[in-house]
Amino acid sequence: MNEQRVAKGPFQVTRVAVPAAFEAASLGRHSLDKVFNGDLEATSLGEMISAGGSVPGSAGYVAMERVTGTLHGRAGAFVLQHSATMNRGTPSMTITVVPDTGTDALAGLSGSMRIIIDKGQHSYEFEYAIKP
Repeated sequence: MNEQRVAKGPFQVTRVAVPAAFEAASLGRHSLDKVFNGDLEATSLGEMISAGGSVPGSAGYVAMERVTGTLHGRAGAFVLQHSATMNRGTPSMTITVVPDTGTDALAGLSGSMRIIIDKGQHSYEFEYAIKP
């Protein structure tokens, strides 16, 4: 049986605009560079595509990021998939581990992450399990 665990801690993110692969007035593209601390000591690199709505407070993004480091002392890498929308100021976000992307001591990893932003500071809560 897989034991559910929770990892928590702060992270820092650097987001840099890069040219989109095609022209679209409302689409943006960014590279992501993160440093996680706490129960997940890791770095990640990713790509994000975003779109803004015509109403203030409405937008969405999708992203993929590869995380490399240690999770509660287990070393390896895995990929996170993001899907988020903001509907007139009401957020909805899903971040999940892409199945079968865990490597080394993180092989068999599954789970979902929640991002918390409080007073401009980012932190995460990562509920996960590792198949034996």
